[in-house]
Amino acid sequence: MARKKVRVLIVDQPRRRTEYAASLNALQPCELVFADDTDEALAKLAETDFDCAIAALEPPAIDGLDLLRRLRQCDRELPVVLVADEATVETATASLRLGAGDYLTRPLVESQVAASLDRLLQRHRIGAEHELLRRQVERPYAFDDIIGTSPEMQRVYETIEQVADSEVDVLVVGETGTGKELVARSLHRRSRRASKPFVPVDCGAIPESLLEAEFFGHERGAFTGANEQRIGLLEFADEGTFFLDELGELPLMMQAKLLRTLQERKIRRVGGRNEIDVDVRVVAATARDLDIMIRDGQFRKDLFYRINVVRIDLPPLRNRGDDIGLLAEHFATRHSRETQKNLVGITPEAYQVLAQYPWPGNVRELQNVVRRAIALARGTMIELGDLPDALIAEAGSKHDGAGNGGESSGRTYFQLRDEHLARFETQYLTDVLTRHRGDIKLAAQEAGLPRGTLYRLMKNRGLDGSQFRSDRS
Repeated sequence: MARKKVRVLIVDQPRRRTEYAASLNALQPCELVFADDTDEALAKLAETDFDCAIAALEPPAIDGLDLLRRLRQCDRELPVVLVADEATVETATASLRLGAGDYLTRPLVESQVAASLDRLLQRHRIGAEHELLRRQVERPYAFDDIIGTSPEMQRVYETIEQVADSEVDVLVVGETGTGKELVARSLHRRSRRASKPFVPVDCGAIPESLLEAEFFGHERGAFTGANEQRIGLLEFADEGTFFLDELGELPLMMQAKLLRTLQERKIRRVGGRNEIDVDVRVVAATARDLDIMIRDGQFRKDLFYRINVVRIDLPPLRNRGDDIGLLAEHFATRHSRETQKNLVGITPEAYQVLAQYPWPGNVRELQNVVRRAIALARGTMIELGDLPDALIAEAGSKHDGAGNGGESSGRTYFQLRDEHLARFETQYLTDVLTRHRGDIKLAAQEAGLPRGTLYRLMKNRGLDGSQFRSDRS
């Protein structure tokens, strides 16, 4: 595949042009555009889209620091390399403070210049992709707090939309860590009960002896230690949503009492005589196979039929390959912000391991791995060494066992990731430009990007502002 031509703006004296042309041969294909001073450079930057810039530090004719300072007022993203005849602590410090990507000294070494620009361009590309992903993730582009665009998750979203505003009870089935409570909260948030309580209860976390009192409440003096009346969880959830997590852990005795409550919509507190009306919608979740439990006499068939009106099956993360990168980026952004670390993304090597690992703990395990990696990260990106050794070994064994036929899972993953990112960027930019009818200034403001960066992203995706202006009604 042919490499995309890189357009570089060179701001230096005319006599140095051949020096740059020789130094940048290793970065081919490369288009060099020259400017003799700061004003000419700013004029060219205003009229042409560049991938990076190199500016000399030779005041007063050419002042790279002044150019960088003025450039950052309109474009904070363009990678800039400053070149000095002689390195000084003062100019190096000032360059980095103003946002220079690198600081080189003459004589220029071909491999050094090419490596510097290659590194900056890769970092800029990853940073721009990460920023777009972050902004899109912060928008409810997927589904409330649920992250994912894979076909399996799209089916989940469709079901939620179809049944959220109805009164039917829902059973959510999926392995531990797949996000069953997020689905339950999404159903509640999109229902007519959204302004009322959402009451979650983990059926496996409450001792069996306390379940009845927790569910139904108790009157004062109902048992030793019941010094005052207490409202149960079902009564507290009145007019809202009652979320039964780990439904398969509910003892048979409580299954019978819960069934009666759901059928009659009434409860009686422990030690009480009067029945109390309750109006709740039940969303239940389980990681266990209830059909097997029914066969083995561990779960009531009538309760299963009562709750399993609509069933939502959540896929395990290992079956959501397209979503692993998106979820990792989302967690990296969230947790780096919480820890005040300036991370811009995840290296391709680390991505490959994340893609190949089978994730038995699903999304919850991925989140914990990313949180750990951020805590250990020393640079601006999560690297392979920041991941747990056991995870790397497991991913490596999966890769080694794949055989030699066909493409490796790592390469296939990157192909899918690139395709996903291309679709994502194109759709996001199209939406923004459509809303503002091709007005680049307004579109850049909404996206939170400098106009130069927006132009570069549009160019990469074959978009032209004029095609949106022609759609004016």
